[in-house]
Amino acid sequence: MRHESALEQHSPAIVAILRGIRPDEAVEVGKSLVDAGIRIVEVPLNSPEPLESIQHLAQSIGRVALVGAGTVLTTAAVDDAAAAGAKFIVSPNCVPAVIARTRELNLESMPGVLSPTEAIAAVAAGARHLKLFPAASLWQGHMRALLDVLPGDCRLWAVGGVTAGNALQWAEHGAFGVGVGSALYRPGTSVSEIRREAGELVEVWQNRR
Repeated sequence: MRHESALEQHSPAIVAILRGIRPDEAVEVGKSLVDAGIRIVEVPLNSPEPLESIQHLAQSIGRVALVGAGTVLTTAAVDDAAAAGAKFIVSPNCVPAVIARTRELNLESMPGVLSPTEAIAAVAAGARHLKLFPAASLWQGHMRALLDVLPGDCRLWAVGGVTAGNALQWAEHGAFGVGVGSALYRPGTSVSEIRREAGELVEVWQNRR
């Protein structure tokens, strides 16, 4: 029987990517996303004081949402994110050592891939959730072609340029989930706008066929 991962247990399969968020706004933004129905939140490590934001989010919404770190490029960064409370690790690229360290710590790994070579290398290193990135630069049939050559227990997430307007197109081509950044959050975005955009995205995703 296939084990359901934490990324699959937190529905809907939407990652809110909070690139640029500050620690002093993290809790309010995180709670607004949860209120709108999003249960997976990522803080990229190239944000201001990202580990502090991860810690605040883990403490405030960690019981109902999965909080993770993005733009993780090294094994040392994996360790730092885990110590801050991250439960999943996202990278823009495929580094087998980062994937292996993530799995050693019993965290969910979501490396970035673009080609079959990268995708198969990520799987060999232990990843089962793969981030197709940057999705906006690809024909959506590219995802379907990747799924044809990957193990059946792999899950592809479309990340990069995903919005409420095109999320369903990615689902139709096999995306298990999506990661959404600037369409949900940009530095300076009001909490009310975040909640509105998140609610629209959740509604669109939940009503997919």
